[in-house]
Amino acid sequence: MSIPQRPSDFHPAFWSLALVATILFSCTAYAEGPEAPQPDIYRVDDDFALQGEFVGSIVTNPARPRPLALQIRAVGGGNYEAAQYPGGLPTVRNPKASVRMIGKRYEDFLVLSGGPMAVLVHPDHCLLVDRKGERVGRLDRVERESPTLGAQPPKHAIVLFDGTGTDQFVNGRLTEGGLLMEGADFKPMFQDFNLHLEFMLPYMPEGRDQGRANSGVYLQSSYEVQVLDSFALEPVNNGSGGLYRFRPPDVNMCFPPLVWQTYDIMFTAPRWASDGTKVKNARITVWHNGVKIHDNVELPNKTGVGQPEAPTLLPTRLQNHGNPVRFRNIWLIDRGDAPPTRFPVIRPPAEDEKK
Repeated sequence: MSIPQRPSDFHPAFWSLALVATILFSCTAYAEGPEAPQPDIYRVDDDFALQGEFVGSIVTNPARPRPLALQIRAVGGGNYEAAQYPGGLPTVRNPKASVRMIGKRYEDFLVLSGGPMAVLVHPDHCLLVDRKGERVGRLDRVERESPTLGAQPPKHAIVLFDGTGTDQFVNGRLTEGGLLMEGADFKPMFQDFNLHLEFMLPYMPEGRDQGRANSGVYLQSSYEVQVLDSFALEPVNNGSGGLYRFRPPDVNMCFPPLVWQTYDIMFTAPRWASDGTKVKNARITVWHNGVKIHDNVELPNKTGVGQPEAPTLLPTRLQNHGNPVRFRNIWLIDRGDAPPTRFPVIRPPAEDEKK
């Protein structure tokens, strides 16, 4: 499934607007109690403007320009990592980078090296330069949006969170801006279901590995679909979209921090005999930002540190790993109670996308 790509001007006024949005929305981070200070998850630094996704072409043979994409990830202190993707941004057919690069920011631009060319990165574009110092290509910034972002719940769906309250959760906490904080358990419990939820990763450039925007969707408390800032990294089983410690996603569809992302999850619970023995394993299909990353995968056991499998139902939970991940627009179709419904739900294209 393709995802529309939108160029971004990244005019200096953008950052002024971002600051205003920060003040208006007042989305806060993890805190243990109502009196604890809540850092702003929208806080950015000078490195933030240069990370993101860039798409264009490289011309090593004048007659045959080739598409190329770049994902750039800030890692703190003016340092960056990047991944080159020949043919365009990652897809199921092209899931891994061909070249890994590193770079250092100088004032308002970045120089990446590590491949057969140097890359000069500006907030809205990249210039590709070969070893002779000649320009061989240009990549423009794009901002992708999941085609299921903002998907409205079907008629028979159960709305778990729409920003108005946390009555469908145990330990549910709201930010001042009406977003759900990490660490909430679903009150209703379901056997076979289709789940839609939207999440935003905080910007944590100094974080490493599991300490960078970590949370997870624990289906029936036993099977985790990992939530993590794995932008610009290879797909792994403990990274974004991974079935934790069991299976990597077919492609890493993680967007950069501070961008709303979607999980659409079709889950079928295991089946048990009356004597408590399991007769059929659980199965799961996952779409991350509209792209299928797990296709009817069989789960022979719990994943990672999930609760042991049991015939009794357990709640689905949004893991609290101490990182301020935010959630919104959470709804669920109970497949044992609702008629067959098309899933995932693709939002109608905006007028400018139709042109």
